[in-house]
Amino acid sequence: MSAWVLPDHIADVLPSEARHIEELRRDLLDTARSYGYELVMPPLLEHLESLLTGAGSALDLQTFKLVDQLSGRMMGLRADSTPQVARIDAHLLNRAGVTRLCYCGPVLHTRASAPHATREPLQLGAEIYGHSGLEADIEILTLAVDCLKAAKVQAPGIDLADARLVKALLAEVTLNAARLADVHAALAAKDSAELRALTRDLPQPVQQGLLALVQLYGDERVLVEAEKVLPSLPEVQEALQSLRQLAQHLPAAKLSFDLADLRGYAYYTGVRFAMYAPGASDALVRGGRYDEVGAIFGRNRPAAGFSLDLKALVAVVAPRALQAAVRAPWRDDASLNAAIAALRARGEIVVCVLPGHESEVDEFHCDRELVEAGGHWIVQAKH
Repeated sequence: MSAWVLPDHIADVLPSEARHIEELRRDLLDTARSYGYELVMPPLLEHLESLLTGAGSALDLQTFKLVDQLSGRMMGLRADSTPQVARIDAHLLNRAGVTRLCYCGPVLHTRASAPHATREPLQLGAEIYGHSGLEADIEILTLAVDCLKAAKVQAPGIDLADARLVKALLAEVTLNAARLADVHAALAAKDSAELRALTRDLPQPVQQGLLALVQLYGDERVLVEAEKVLPSLPEVQEALQSLRQLAQHLPAAKLSFDLADLRGYAYYTGVRFAMYAPGASDALVRGGRYDEVGAIFGRNRPAAGFSLDLKALVAVVAPRALQAAVRAPWRDDASLNAAIAALRARGEIVVCVLPGHESEVDEFHCDRELVEAGGHWIVQAKH
């Protein structure tokens, strides 16, 4: 095999795409900062028990594992940054009140999540710790919407669900792990026949409630129908009320509801959301409430957040215009070099043309040029 061939679902990012990704990264982190979110940079590599503590089996299977040559302990390359950020909140910051954190960095997956997906997403996210009220859910959802606006995603669709619905329906019954997983799979696949078979010996209100969830997807009328057909349990009513309130804070959004959606069911503890855009084969953003994420670190703090892959995002937004630059000759001339340095100090991009390469193009729009006139170097529009 040729030395330059990369592993499956791993790719270099070339200048044009890399520039776009970097500009998006800056814009989205600036958007998070405008809400008061502080940037953290967790390591790519951690001890395995720390990296996977409290995580579901899906994250375990997605994590590359290796042996530390210094300690002999098992280590992992992160597949998701949220457990690391929870550790930072719990142990390194250890604040009593609300903490807002954001991050951006690569994660590695043992398998691609979709046929054309990368195994090295560039994950950007934001998380808020320390507030159990719906205000935190509203803030994180609003921030996610504003991040897509900053990326100029046109008319994103937002899908809402709540992990508490299924948990409330199953709270009074005991199912082994395998059967529970099968019930979750049938709900996610909206397979009523399989779900009926799996729940045939459960109390009728439980079975009927689970079967009703399969049909509860669509616009806001779903919430009205859910009030009629789901058991009137406190947790169910609380979940439906949360979804109604979130919808009220997104009056201009294209909203949908799928009350049987169980993606991340082992992770989320309340409201969860996914955001879609035209041209994207899967959700661009996923997030919600996950209050148990820090429990294993000794601080079971309320938490809500979202994450997205900048590589997937850049693939569905319009390319950005090239940055304007000044084209300058290359010459061993003190006055020329001083002029170039002064321009760069003012924030200008100056591309020096090396001898013999005058006709080459690059990733900048050189709309001006530095020319000598009357013994001085001046910038003029390029002819």
